[in-house]
Order: sequence, then structure tokens, then C-alpha cells
Amino acid sequence: MAVAMWLLPGALPAPANVATLDGRLAYALRWCAVAALPLFAMIAAIGNARAMSEAIDPTLGLESKAMQVNGRVADNTLQQYVLFFSGALALAVSLSPGSMRVIGAAAIVFVVARLLFWIGYRINPLYRAFGFAATMYLNIGLLLGALWLAIA
Repeated sequence: MAVAMWLLPGALPAPANVATLDGRLAYALRWCAVAALPLFAMIAAIGNARAMSEAIDPTLGLESKAMQVNGRVADNTLQQYVLFFSGALALAVSLSPGSMRVIGAAAIVFVVARLLFWIGYRINPLYRAFGFAATMYLNIGLLLGALWLAIA
């Protein structure tokens, strides 16, 4: 995660129209939509699995192990996404226009980390640790960066 956050901003194109606050927020919101894609995929996977099984009625407790894992992954991803969204917007308010690519890099890292979390969890719950840690440390970095720039 740290290496990706170091290398990715330089690989992304320079954003346009980020000299103003509304431009920086608009840029961050576009990347926040990208970061929501894993959550969308997880919700779709759960919905499709329910629709094609006896678990169509969630009150019966007939979910398969895979469906239970997908539900837990989606729940954690929603929690992590709220932190990501808050951190990305808060950071975008304080970043200089030249540093805005950090937001795009963070969104890409978030998506990859969430997918690794999901895959790892499906293989063995212990294997979710890498994706979880990458997401959590990314969110901590965004939030601490936003706080630092707010008080500096």
C-alpha cells in the first residue's frame, strides 16, 4: 500500500480544474465513485446469490458460507468506504492543486485492497488480513493527512 501510494500519484495524469475548492472536491468525488465499485460488486454478488437460492428469504438463515462471507465483506467494505470518503474529501479541501493526484492513487489502492480482502476472505478468513491492513492504513493516512493539513 505504501509503495503504491508513493508511485501511483506520479503515474496518474495531472487533474484539470483543481485550482479552486469546488474543483478539488469535484475531482475527489469522481474518485470516490470509483472507490465505491467494490462495494457495488459485493452487493450485486450477494443479491444474485440470494435470488438463485433458498436464501431468497434472509429471515430463514439459509445462506451458504460463501454468502455469509460476502455479507461480512460488504459490511466491512461499507465501513471502510465511509472512512475513505471522509478522508478523501477532507484531504482534497487542503491539498494543493499539484498534490491532488494523491486522491486518485488512494482510490485505486482502496479498490485493489478491498478486492484482495474479499478474495483472501473467500479463500480463508485469515487471508483477509493483508487487504484489511492495506485499507485501514490507507484510511488512517488520509484522515491523519487531512487533520495535519487542517491544523498546520
